[in-house]
Parts: sequence; C-alpha cells; structure tokens
Amino acid sequence: MKDTAKHQGLRNQLVKILEAKGITNQNVLDAIRKIPRHLFIDSSFESHAYQDKAFPIAAEQTISQPYTVAFQSQTLAVKPSEKILEIGTGSGYQTAVLLHLKAMVYTIERQHELFKKTASFLPKIGVKPKRFIFGDGYKGLQEEAPFDKIIVTAGAPFVPNPLLAQLKIGGKLLIPVGNETQIMTLFTRKSQKEFEKQELGDFAFVPMLEEKN
Repeated sequence: MKDTAKHQGLRNQLVKILEAKGITNQNVLDAIRKIPRHLFIDSSFESHAYQDKAFPIAAEQTISQPYTVAFQSQTLAVKPSEKILEIGTGSGYQTAVLLHLKAMVYTIERQHELFKKTASFLPKIGVKPKRFIFGDGYKGLQEEAPFDKIIVTAGAPFVPNPLLAQLKIGGKLLIPVGNETQIMTLFTRKSQKEFEKQELGDFAFVPMLEEKN
C-alpha cells in the first residue's frame, strides 16, 4: 500500500478542482490533500482514484465523488472533538476525512460484505473510528446519542425520525433525500421539537439500504 509523490501530485490537482467548484474550507481541502484515496479502491482501478467522480467498490456500492465528500464535510462545519454519527461507512473514505478533521466518529454500515472488508482495511492505514458498527442506519445509534452532527452518505427515500431524535439541540443532520436523484438537505435542531430545514441542491447517491442481510 504505497503512497508516492505522484499520488500526492494528483491529490494537489484534485484540490484545485474542488476549489474551483466552491470548496473553501481549508481543513477539508487539507484532508483531501493528505488522505490517499487510491488505497480505498481496488488497486487495478487506481488511475480513477483522483478523478472527481464516484467509483464502484464492493457490494454494489460506491466511493463517493470527492466533491460530494468535501461538500458534505464543509457543510457540516466539523469541529475538533465533535461527536459525529456517519450512516453508510462504505469504503471508509468519508470516515477518514471526518477523523482528519479531528471529530469523534461513530459509523454504521448495513452491507455485511462491505462491513467486513472495510473493518479489516481501515486499521491497516491508521483510520480508527470511535466505533464501527454493522447495523441499520435508519435506526441510528441510540445508545451513543445525542450527536453533534449526523451525516448520511446514501440516498434516503425519507428522513428517518430516529436520526432527528438523536441530535443534540443545535445539532445538524445532513442527508440526501429522494429516490432517483436526491436533494441534499440540512436539518438543524432548534429545540426538542423544532427543526430548521435547508435544501442545498441535487446530488446522486446509491440508495440507503433497509432490511438487508
């Protein structure tokens, strides 16, 4: 698992592309610049790693487009030591970005094949979330709630109420909502029962899994 000067150069180019697309948070850009994305995909497809596009990984899932990862991370305005729940670990790339931002990350993966693969891979590159759970993202992680931020990295046909309920007052849920394409939606918890909602544009994600395995 090598990370060469060539890989670093490709990441620098990717950062320039993201800056041109409106990513301005320097901590997020630094994460993209530092994290070896090519290690998160099959080595035979390494040439695709630093293109700004999603790419297939195991179990009919994808590693998200770098712009999407950067956009979600920037939108959440992650601060050090914040308690963050990630729904949809996937390859672990977004997890690595959140950890680079010094968050305390709890992450859930629903696809068992992918869970096993990622659980064995992440420690090899020093990516260590607080907890990595095989479970149902629609249910969140009640025993660790409340969370400062919740990030969903798959398209949800609706907003799961347990995720809203597991936010702190002032906490934020960022979730792509929809079927064919999704609207990136940010919920901010204002009080026990009140949430502010913002819609932030169209994105395309693989669907959030329910009742699998």
